[in-house]
Amino acid sequence: MTLRLETNGPVAHLLIDRADKRNAFTIAMWQLLPELLAQAAADPALRVLVVKSAAGGAFCAGADIAELLANKDAADWRAENQKAINRAQYELTRFPLPTVAMIEGDCVGGGCGIALACDIRVAGPKARMGITPAKLGLVYPLHDVKLLTDLVGPGQARRMLYTGMLLGADEALAVGLVEELADDPGALVAQLVSASPFSTQAIKGFVRNVLDGQVADDAESLHIFALAFEGADFHEGTTAFVEKRKPVFGR
Repeated sequence: MTLRLETNGPVAHLLIDRADKRNAFTIAMWQLLPELLAQAAADPALRVLVVKSAAGGAFCAGADIAELLANKDAADWRAENQKAINRAQYELTRFPLPTVAMIEGDCVGGGCGIALACDIRVAGPKARMGITPAKLGLVYPLHDVKLLTDLVGPGQARRMLYTGMLLGADEALAVGLVEELADDPGALVAQLVSASPFSTQAIKGFVRNVLDGQVADDAESLHIFALAFEGADFHEGTTAFVEKRKPVFGR
């Protein structure tokens, strides 16, 4: 299995497992990704999804170039491949739980898109990130260009996209492409798990709405804000605050 989901209590790991090809994605992997996301979203015990390489090393080298070349003259295949990539990226970006990409090595092209679609990116010391279609005569999906531009701003996005340059972990952090440098995302994941699931999921939705262009509250956002005061997480959080202890949500 080149892509699989493993769960451990409240944490799910979406593992990319094609080390012999530097975890390059085939069309079958793009098509499988939304199915695994739906499986994870249906598990009420989960709080966080971590996307990472199953074997360490390269996070993902992008699309499988050999597969692309083999099908370059097949218009139907190219259309299905584009559809699969677009759907996978859309579903990962809008996955309801907090998502963390753990980047230990190369994270390039479509692989960088997967990392961009996660909420938070953690880079190890050997991480290298880049978006290289300009070196192949290709273009990057507009959806993913927006994800990049939202993170690093238009100037840095242009620099990366026009040149296809690779950024090391320190530079990726400096330009805002990653949020943390660490060998392991465990400490961050523990913080996410300990937070209110109602709060994190609602706030994630709000952030997505802002990035998609919403600039003012609407009936839905006002309802979600008001609903929080009636929830079990608010009761536990405020009770724990008064009792000077850490809250335990979801019990």
